[in-house]
Amino acid sequence: MNVHEALTYFDSLEPVTIDFMIGQWRGESYPTGHPWDHLLEKYHWYGKLFIDYNHVQPLLFTSVFGSLVPINPLFLPLSLLRYRIFRTSACGKLFQLSIPLFRAWESCARLRMVECRGKSSAALVYDRQPIIDVFRKIDENTVIGMMDYKKIPQPYFFLLKRD
Repeated sequence: MNVHEALTYFDSLEPVTIDFMIGQWRGESYPTGHPWDHLLEKYHWYGKLFIDYNHVQPLLFTSVFGSLVPINPLFLPLSLLRYRIFRTSACGKLFQLSIPLFRAWESCARLRMVECRGKSSAALVYDRQPIIDVFRKIDENTVIGMMDYKKIPQPYFFLLKRD
């Protein structure tokens, strides 16, 4: 699927409320040709935890011991991801080993209703990164997210499935 097709699909879906998003969700890439397609999986990304409208852990990763660890997105050097070496499984494994250094000890994002592409829907607003993830409902337990990262013009799409 390309970005245009993904946007058409995204636009066809129902918006979601903040209450709908509360809970823990498992994530996966929704490939559209974005440079980050399947990248988070290489870094052992698990998903997201929505505690309430003001407290969200936007990045849960699996440690080498199998536990879920919230990561502070402020510590992630997103600009380095443009280099191929940082998109390898080996770098992902090194990151997994160093997860304790990046642990978030408090909420790093919040949920807000945001107008996007003609519809108001729940969105995850990062506290210290220029990123907003807007969600649309596929079914009662699955949403598609569209990441709007100010520094990359092409949106990144991902799926979340309720745990």
